[in-house]
Amino acid sequence: MKRLLFALMVAALGLGAAPRAGDDGWIKLFNGKDFTGWKKFLDPKKKDADPDKIWTIKEGVIYCEGSVNGYLITEKEYRNYVLKLQWRWGDRVHVKYGRNSGVFVHVAGPDKIWPKSVEAQLMADHAGDFWLVGDFKLTVDPKRQDPKVARHYYRMKDKVENKLGEWNQYEITCQGDSVKLVINGQLVNRGENAELTKGKILLQSEGAEIHFKDVILKRLAKS
Repeated sequence: MKRLLFALMVAALGLGAAPRAGDDGWIKLFNGKDFTGWKKFLDPKKKDADPDKIWTIKEGVIYCEGSVNGYLITEKEYRNYVLKLQWRWGDRVHVKYGRNSGVFVHVAGPDKIWPKSVEAQLMADHAGDFWLVGDFKLTVDPKRQDPKVARHYYRMKDKVENKLGEWNQYEITCQGDSVKLVINGQLVNRGENAELTKGKILLQSEGAEIHFKDVILKRLAKS
């Protein structure tokens, strides 16, 4: 009886064990209902900003309002995996440089704007670029290095994103010391010799409304 009462209390509070893989091996990092397994962080300089207004959930979709820099970050670290998620742009843009966001992998260190990691860029018309944040070391083809910003590497091909407002799919493979980015089924970037091979996963708020759904992960062997 006591065990039953405890189980009911856990369910009521939205608590439970870590997400488990389904029969197909995929783990739902986002359960479609709440932010279990995730933490919200906003720029400490924006003391009056409410993270619960920047990040909300509607009908199984994460809505990022985007007006304040910050992120959702997993509570757990991951290594050797394929991460899939879908994103689309909303209507609101709060900055002059347009729609911008990113998916960060191998995130390490304390919360700040922005923690050490590899950013898989989501900026409109630039999704698939690499940004190496916090002096992260990753070997990428030097021919695609931004001549103005050394930590920025362009994607391999353009015109891989769907029209504004339509859903896109990111597939990010972190296996051993390599990171590979695929957008809508097309390989757009890859790097090797990553200095870190595990870390948290982060969804960025950076100046524009963006939506995420179907955030899933499958574990891989090291190589």
